[in-house]
Amino acid sequence: MELFIIGFTALFIAALTLFSGFGLGTVLMPVFALFFPVELAVAATAVVHFANNLFKLGLVARRAEWRTVARFGIPAALAAAIGAHLLIASGDLPALGSYTLGGTLYEIAFLKLVIGALIVLFALLELSARFQALAFPPRWLPLGGMLSGFFGGLSGNQGALRSAFLLKAGLSKEVFVATGVVCAVIVDASRLAIYGTGSMAAHLSGSREIAIPVAVGVVCAFIGSYFGKKLLHKVTLRAVQLTVASMMLIVGLGLMIGLL
Repeated sequence: MELFIIGFTALFIAALTLFSGFGLGTVLMPVFALFFPVELAVAATAVVHFANNLFKLGLVARRAEWRTVARFGIPAALAAAIGAHLLIASGDLPALGSYTLGGTLYEIAFLKLVIGALIVLFALLELSARFQALAFPPRWLPLGGMLSGFFGGLSGNQGALRSAFLLKAGLSKEVFVATGVVCAVIVDASRLAIYGTGSMAAHLSGSREIAIPVAVGVVCAFIGSYFGKKLLHKVTLRAVQLTVASMMLIVGLGLMIGLL
């Protein structure tokens, strides 16, 4: 069942969000968190996200604007490493509290609370028409890279902020997409390097329990991206954002209160 849920989610969301700037990892991470510890779920999602972005990179990299990549991507990579270190450091913190519901004990963990709150925040931003119209001047690109990279390293959520800052960089649609994909790959590479040196490394490299779901997620994300490129023109971007944001709200709140 877990393989079906992870695979279906990766395929469906990769197809819907190919060019939206709304990351696959934002939704896939909570799904992994249903079956694995949150810090491991973030790392596993990073592998799927990175592999899928490499796949997309092969399709669009030639259109990237490399000056913008440097101004945004380098600060993002540095901040992603900081966020990833913070994720690892907070993984062993004790529960903040607990409660009983229907005879079952639920614990409110610090990391789940923080990541759940971030997911809810990004979901609310996606539902906000004002945020959809928000874009920042090009001089803010380095700051945007730092914010996007930090949240990418900590929770895997980087797409919404990345898009908001890149929108004012004067890029065409095709160049905007390609530049965003390159920046996403840079952040993924940075955080995976940190995850690989921490306690997550043994799970990611030696655990069959996590390796198979990750492989399923990667393959299904490839399939979703391939068909998404052909079908995305039939779906409005706002419909995609509303669907994904609604899913994020449900899962984010569930993480915050310890139900997931």
